[in-house]
Amino acid sequence: MEQEVDSVDTEPLTVGVVRESVAGERRVALVPKLVERLVKRGLKVIVESGAGEGASLADEAFEEAGAQVGNAWDARIVLKVAAPTEEEAARLLPGTVLIGFLKPLSDVDAIAALDKAGITAFAVESIPRITRAQAMDALSSQSSVAGYRAVLLAAQKLPRFFPMLTTAAGTVPPAKVLVLGVGVAGLQALATAKRLGAQPTGYDVRPEVADQVRSVGAQWLDLGIEAVGEGGYARELTEEEREEQKRRLTEATTKFDVVITTALVPGRRAPKLVTAEAVRGMPAGGVVVDLAGETGGNCELTLPGLEVVHHDVTICSPFNLAAEMPGHASELYARNLTELVELLVDAEGRLAIDFTDEIVAGACVAGREKGTA
Repeated sequence: MEQEVDSVDTEPLTVGVVRESVAGERRVALVPKLVERLVKRGLKVIVESGAGEGASLADEAFEEAGAQVGNAWDARIVLKVAAPTEEEAARLLPGTVLIGFLKPLSDVDAIAALDKAGITAFAVESIPRITRAQAMDALSSQSSVAGYRAVLLAAQKLPRFFPMLTTAAGTVPPAKVLVLGVGVAGLQALATAKRLGAQPTGYDVRPEVADQVRSVGAQWLDLGIEAVGEGGYARELTEEEREEQKRRLTEATTKFDVVITTALVPGRRAPKLVTAEAVRGMPAGGVVVDLAGETGGNCELTLPGLEVVHHDVTICSPFNLAAEMPGHASELYARNLTELVELLVDAEGRLAIDFTDEIVAGACVAGREKGTA
């Protein structure tokens, strides 16, 4: 087993938590309760001043947990949420271990620059989706937050009630909600819609998720098209399958008040599932919440990052919904990163990167070994 062991044994290994600079990013990579956990492992945690402000975590809370407030960019391990900007990357010292959402499939130039600078970078979105890595799965934890927020956004925009109401003035039927793409975000959206009293229905090209849809109290929309892929994702449909899916989905979509889309194919543009014709056929006042906007969107009428109205249907394509709930989103993300950091550190609190480990090798996107030993 080959490992990279920290050559400095007399000084504790430093973990830096930096302040996020991307507009709208309110999450922080570590929270006080997880600082305590790392400190007990013999690590020294340095937090950049103001790093937790967006998540309502003051510097004093980190200090009480055992962290120091100071220059976190010089730490041996630097934790982030969003990928570093070019200016931020220049602040990293050669030999630094960087962990965060680094977009390795879409921002290859930035990854190459990190590699050239001697940074060992671990992209949390590249962590293998295996049982042993579930506690480190930041994609899942943050997608769960996004799915929850998507339903709240839809309920806010819909000019009707979500639940059925029986009043002296008559009975109000429940809103009908369709969720396209039943991964973690989709299942959370279905469960949340159910809790709010709507009638949720889920659709995915992977038939094995039908039982998961039913397990949260939702109905399953069966279009008769399957596309089972690797790693828990759907494979890309053939041209013929896409056309037939489009036709059947267009017909089905017109029966729903709310459509929430979460369908993604790693490394590719998001598939177009909601046609302009489908939007035109939806009930007046309907809502589409497109969570795939950063890769082009699942709706033909989506304008990524914006809210538009077509045919009296509101189409929202928000970026980074998880950042709108920074308290719990940060807490979940911090747990993911803490688990990964502990995998990279030995019992004595020294850096010990084992590139023969499936998780370590899969998540490493830059560095001398680049995930291989």
